[in-house]
Parts: sequence; C-alpha cells; structure tokens
Amino acid sequence: MIDTPSYADALRILGCKDGRLAKVIGFASAVSQTGSAVAGGGRLTTNLRDMRDGIVAYGEDVVRRLPELKSGVDRFTRTQRLAAAHAAIVVAAYFEALGETKLPFTLEQLDHGDRISHGVPTAERFSRLMAALLLERLPTPEPHLPYAETRQAVERAYLRMSEAMAGYVGGLAVWDELPVDDRLLLPRMLAEGPPAHALRIYDEDYRSLALDSHEFGVRSLVTERPQPATALSRVAWLLAELAPPRVGDRPVIHRARMAANALDQPLLLAGKLPEDVSLPLLGEGYLTPRCRVAELTREATPALRSWWEEQRALPDVEAFLAGHLTSLRATQAPLLVLGEPGSGKTKLTEVLAARLGRSEFLPIRVELRCVRARAAIAEQIEQALAEMLEEEVAYADLVTAGGGAMPVILLDGLDELVQGAGRYDYLQHVQEFQDGQAALGRPVAVIATSRTVVADRIRLPDGLLALELQPFDDDQVRQWLDIWHQANHALLARRDLKPLPAESALAHGEMARQPLLLLLLALYDAGGNALQREHGPLARARLYEVLLRDYTERETGGARRVAIDQELVLLGAVALSMLARGAQVITDEALHRDLPALCHGGEEDTGDEDERVDWARKATERFFFVRRNGHAFLHSTFGEFLVAWLTLYALRDLDRRRRLAGDEPLALVQAVDDDLLYAVTSHSCLAERGPTVGFILELLAEVPAAVRARCVDLLTGLLRRSLHERPRRHFTGFRPVRHTVTRRLAAYSANLTLLIVATSEQPVSVSSILPGPDSLERWSSLGHLWKGQLGQEGWDGLVTTLAARRVMDGGREDVVLGDAADAAGMGDVVVAVATGHAPRHRRLLDLLLRSLGEGHALPYGERATLMEELLRTAGVRSPAMHRALGAMWAEEGADRARLRPMLEAMLADPADRMATWEQLVRAGIPESALWEIRHQGTD
Repeated sequence: MIDTPSYADALRILGCKDGRLAKVIGFASAVSQTGSAVAGGGRLTTNLRDMRDGIVAYGEDVVRRLPELKSGVDRFTRTQRLAAAHAAIVVAAYFEALGETKLPFTLEQLDHGDRISHGVPTAERFSRLMAALLLERLPTPEPHLPYAETRQAVERAYLRMSEAMAGYVGGLAVWDELPVDDRLLLPRMLAEGPPAHALRIYDEDYRSLALDSHEFGVRSLVTERPQPATALSRVAWLLAELAPPRVGDRPVIHRARMAANALDQPLLLAGKLPEDVSLPLLGEGYLTPRCRVAELTREATPALRSWWEEQRALPDVEAFLAGHLTSLRATQAPLLVLGEPGSGKTKLTEVLAARLGRSEFLPIRVELRCVRARAAIAEQIEQALAEMLEEEVAYADLVTAGGGAMPVILLDGLDELVQGAGRYDYLQHVQEFQDGQAALGRPVAVIATSRTVVADRIRLPDGLLALELQPFDDDQVRQWLDIWHQANHALLARRDLKPLPAESALAHGEMARQPLLLLLLALYDAGGNALQREHGPLARARLYEVLLRDYTERETGGARRVAIDQELVLLGAVALSMLARGAQVITDEALHRDLPALCHGGEEDTGDEDERVDWARKATERFFFVRRNGHAFLHSTFGEFLVAWLTLYALRDLDRRRRLAGDEPLALVQAVDDDLLYAVTSHSCLAERGPTVGFILELLAEVPAAVRARCVDLLTGLLRRSLHERPRRHFTGFRPVRHTVTRRLAAYSANLTLLIVATSEQPVSVSSILPGPDSLERWSSLGHLWKGQLGQEGWDGLVTTLAARRVMDGGREDVVLGDAADAAGMGDVVVAVATGHAPRHRRLLDLLLRSLGEGHALPYGERATLMEELLRTAGVRSPAMHRALGAMWAEEGADRARLRPMLEAMLADPADRMATWEQLVRAGIPESALWEIRHQGTD
C-alpha cells in the first residue's frame, strides 16, 4: 500500500482558512494519538451540522479553485494538491449526503439534544467521530486501476464512516428516544443510505475535477484500446496537456535532456551495420508495447507466465505511464518493468526518457551493467551522469539546477545486479533512496527493468507496481513490418529482393512476436530472402547462428566455413570472458589479455610489431556490439548463444580429435584431449544463465544421433576422471578470473554432467556414468562440491536445470537424470548435500516425509512432533521436507503455530535461506507468513 492523504492532510496541503475546521481536526488528532481528551477539549464546539456545512462549502471551493491550485507550482506539488483535492471531495460528498439522506433523526437533533456519554466526555466522543471521518487515509485514483475500482474503494471508505456514525449516535440521548425497530435498523440504514447518495455526489464532483485537470482523466484509464502508435508519442502529448513544455533550462539540465533524446538514432545503436539495409529510427520503429499490470504482494509469483496471464491487461499503456508519473505512488515505490529477453525493456527506457525530455520531468537513464554493482543508488546515478555529460555532477546539484523538474531515474537491467552481484534487495534500497530524497524535499520517481525469469529472486518492497511486457500480437507484427518495408524496399529492390512479408514472419510463431527476434528475422531475410523461400520456422538458436554466419560471410567477402567458424570462435571467446567475470561489459584491456589466450593458443606472433593483432577491435567492430564504458553485446542473448555455440564447438572438436586418432595403439592409452572443452567450461556453470542451456539443447537437436552417442561416451569418461590431476594442459593463459583449482573442477564436472544429459537422447542413470557399488556416494560427493564451490547463482541454476528422480532397480537405489516428465530440478536426488544421510536412509526419509505431509491416519500433533524430531536430530532439510510442511500448512484446520518453530529453524541459516525460502513458497506456504516468522525470529 502507498501513503495517501486524509482529509486533514488535504486541509494542510491546500490551505484552509476555516479556523473551526482546523480546530476540530487538531483536537481530533490529539485524541486519536493520546486516546483521551486534552486540555481545552471542553470548550470545543461539537456541532455536527456546522461541521457538515463547513466541509461541504470547502469541497465546493476546492473544485472552483482547482485551476488556481495547479498553476505556478512544480510537478510534485501539483500531484500532492490534486490528491488532496480528491480527498476533499470524497469527504465533502459524504457529509453532504449525511444531511440529505432520510434517517430517523436529523443532525440538529444530534447537536441539540441532551447527551449521554456513558463515561466518555462528549467532546472526546465527538473528536473520535471526527478522527474516524477526517483522519483516516482515503483512496486516490491510480492509472493501473479502472475508475470502477477507485469508486469501490471510496464506497468502502463511506461504509467505515457510517459505522463510526452509528457508534456516535449510540452514545446520545436521541438513541434512547428511538423505537426499538429503528435502533435495530439504524446500522443498516446508515450503511445503505448515506454511502449510496454520497457516491452519486462523488461521481459528479469527480467529473468536474477531470474537466479541470487532465491528470484525473489520464489516471482513469479509458476502456478502449487507442489507435496503434510508435515511440510512446501519446505520452509526450498527454504530459504536454498536463503542463506546458519547459523552456529556459540551465545549461547542465539542457545537456541532460538533449542526451536523453535518442528518437532520431537508429533502432539499434550497434557497431558496423550491414551496408545494404537501413534500420528504422527509434522514433519510428519502436511500437508501444502491450502490457499487464499488477501490484506485487509477497504472495505474488511474477516469474511465472501463468501468474501474469491472470493479471489485468492495460488497455492504454501510454495513459498509464503518464498517469503513474503524475501519481503519489511514483515517488513512494519504484515501478518494475518485466519482460522476456528481447521484449523491448531497454528501448522502453530510451523512448520514455526521450519523451520526458521536454516535460516537467528530468529523465536520467542508468544502465546498471555499466555502473559499479555494489555502489549506492546515488553513486550509480552520478556515475551514469558522468558518462552522459562527460563531467562529474553531483545528483543533488543536478536536481537543484532542475528548478522543480521532478527526476525520473530509469534503471535498466536489474537482472544483471541480481544474477551477477546477488543484489536481491536492490529495490528495497531504491525505495529507501526515494524516502530519503522525499524527506529532503527532492521527490524522485524510479522505473527499473528486469528479465521476468529472475523476478522471483527480487525482494519486493511494499507498494511495488509491476508491468509485464507482452509479445506482439499479429497486428503489431504487421505494423512493424510495414515500417521495415518503408525503410528498406528501395534498397532491397536493387538486389531483386523484397522486404519480409508478415505471413513469412508469423510462420515462426513466438519468435516473430518478440521485438528483437522480429528484427533479427527481418535482417536475416534481407540477405537473400531466405525466410521467404524456406518452409518451416527456424529455431531461435538456428536464427542466431545463420544470422551471425551470414553477416560474417558478407563482411569477409564470402569466406570459407573454416574461416567463419574462426570468427564465431572469436565472438564466443568474448562472450565466455564476460560470463566468467559475471559481467555484460568488457574492456579493451581484458579482451587483449583473454582473446589471444583462447583463440591463438595463448601465443601471439611478435615477430613484426606492425602486424600485431588488435584483438579488441578485431572482435568488437561488428554489428553485434555496442560501446558502453567498454564493449557489450547488442543484446545479452547474443552472448548467451555464443557461449552455447562455443561449448558445442569444443564438444565437436573433442569428437573430431578422437576420431582422427582412430584405432592406433597409442590412441588407446592416450588421454582424450579435452583442453579446449576444459578451458571453455571450467570457469562458470553454464546453468547460471538459463538461456545458455536452452541454446545448447537447440544446437544439439541438429547434431546427428551417431555423433551425439559418441559424445556421450567421451563426456562420461571425462566426468569419471574430471577430478583427477592433469599436469599438462593448453590454453592455461585464458584466465578471465583467478578461481581456485577446486572451483574450476567443480564448474567443469557440473558442466560435463549437464552436457551428458543434454546430449543423450534418453534419460541417464547415475550408475551408468559413475559405475560401481559406490555410485551414489560419488554422486553425493559431486553434489557437495558443486554446492560448496559454484556460488548461489551456479548452484540455483544447476538445481533448476538438471531434472532428476530416484528409482529402485532390483532393490538397489539409483538416480535418473534428464527425465523431465517426472521431475523438475535436482530436488531430493541431492538430499545428501542438505542432510548428510547415507544412501540407504534417503528412500526411507522420502517415504516418511511424504506420509507425514499427505497421510491423515496419525493425528496432526503427532505428525508435527515427528517432523520436529527429524529437523532436530537428523537435520533433514530436503525438498521432501519442504513439501511436507507445505501440505500440513494447507490442511483444513491446521495448527500452524506448531509449524512456525520448524519454519523458523529452517530459515535460520543465512547461507541457505534464499533457496529454502523459494522451496517453501513453491510448497504452498505464503511468503507473508515466512516474512512474519523470519522477522519474529530476528526480533
């Protein structure tokens, strides 16, 4: 929830010259805070009729003076005044209805009859009534809520007011004079009469406010979807309607606004573009997205597509954005924009910053992958300003120079901080920054973007509102391709080619509905109309590969496949270097150190200084890179694909070398040359980036079955020997990060396991890849190694990615990997890591925990006692325990107080708290309950 004004707040914000109103509210506030009357209360005039007349008159005065109240003030002051004006008409409508509704008494009777206070002084009773009517926070219109929902919230406020009135009347002499039937019916009469009449008055007053203030019209979203638009053009128009464009800014503010205007730049600011295509400008080629909106409570699951499908679709996204930025919520909590990779999150911040550039806002874009991940919010903003303005400027000085323009901080790429730096609480720090700035008189709005998939790892502050960018619909695909046609039909006609038609694009299904992938489809087709000639959709990995190959071939004048592979290896090395560092930006210095170590065998020809390779330039002068405090891929999915491609390249190289060795006697005793595969896969777990594993699976689908079978055998042999010493290796100079040997062996063995499961066409048993009587003990040892060395992101990614289940074969326990139909994630197959129990005990533990969670033969208390013993004496922390606790929590009539100590114990270890928290939530325990348990435990 956000802080909204009460009627008393409205008087303070708008200014009230009626001393009687101010006096009554002041006394009511004192009684509300102290719980008893204060000195001077006896002289208070307790006249309800006079209060009604004063409040109604003040409401009419506010509506009449609204244009005056809005003029000559800054953006946030106007927002406050509009919210206060709304509060004034809400209360005025109720008091007006109270005097006009037919009740078994009149206000004059309440004011002039003898009072019966039942031990409570009359002035104090009246003050308590005024506190209930005038000090409670009132609903305010918000752009993500239709007017009907705002009206329902106002109605609930009126019902609370009527309850307070019923309590007040019960302490007066008029109550004793009422017939018994009227006493019984009075609560119902007050609940049905004044609220219904007040709502009719409120509707009329709200329409008057909307006519005088466009903000109210913008916040009450229209029910019909507007005409298709590009580049959020209506945002600029709506904001111009709310206030005239700013002129006469100071030089530094003018430069900041100019830097934010990117509408006349190409849709993608990349390196060297293809010469025979023309990218539309951002202001022409960015389509206003479709969105869903929701307030993220602790029970929300925003990482799931199924959850978003149940949330409200926004009919007018541009009206929402304009309404949000002019609302109270904007300065109290950040707005989180979620979307799939390539959905247009970054472009949304670029276009919105450009549209805000001439308004009463001051937009500041911060690319979070380009600033210090651990820095404070203000420091990150100042770092982005220094890059944008080419000079250091303090944030506070910039806001002061803005002359009342409200800052809008656009934080792009929150997922990079969550995955790379583990800043799960970043949005909480953002909200604290907003609170601190508001206390200093510098309110600030914040919008942050993130991939949807990491939303379940973000700690959600109170009042957080989120948008989820939806894929293009058919009409948007056609609209964008019309723009592409206008930009490229003449250029393509020179080569007897045609722009990509909508039918050919839509044949690719979901790929054509993501803005980035649609652009890539159009770029690839522009090379030779391949999509118009081919039948059947491309997989995403195939699109990336053919696009990279096509562009490289055209740039190199038709190079052979080997040369093109060398270029892709070079690009893959850049991506691998970024992944190992956990960053999305890399410097020239790092590239000059890493690339020759991987692409040149670790040696560079120094015989001729004039012919030394400029590795950074050689790799990054492509269409696929942008320069931002270093080098970054045009989109992070390029890097994730290239890591997958390089991994598969190393795997096929391994197979090629083994085949070339043949059946020579020496080859039978030589170790397999896995140096390249080790160099590629020993720095980070591939599952840290979920899309990487998806790309690997897509690439493997095109590998012949015989090759895959050989690779499984090779990988299995490597896994068995993966922890053994290898004194001599090549590519030892490729060390983007200096990890310990243990960490690298953990990453290598984990990645070998992932590749075995991905490459095999059938599920793989642990006993087949780690044969012997101790196969599960060896598996458990690997699990301990991975959990201890891969870090939270690597371990979580591995658990999520590697599907597994337990089986019993001839009385012997085994684990089957890759059977996704029966298991999701490693789950209980690595329970030894969490419990330390021997294999013969694990099956029993699972069966016992399942019976405790699902069986009802034992009384609830006895089952809870058994689970307490398992936690206390055996230290069980397995997913089966999580599921059992979730099942018992959800039982009808559950004694949840018995479960709370167990949940508190499971959340006590900081190292495992985040993973345990997620498992418990998935098991069905509400996150709000976990928050309460955790905070009580901390206290």
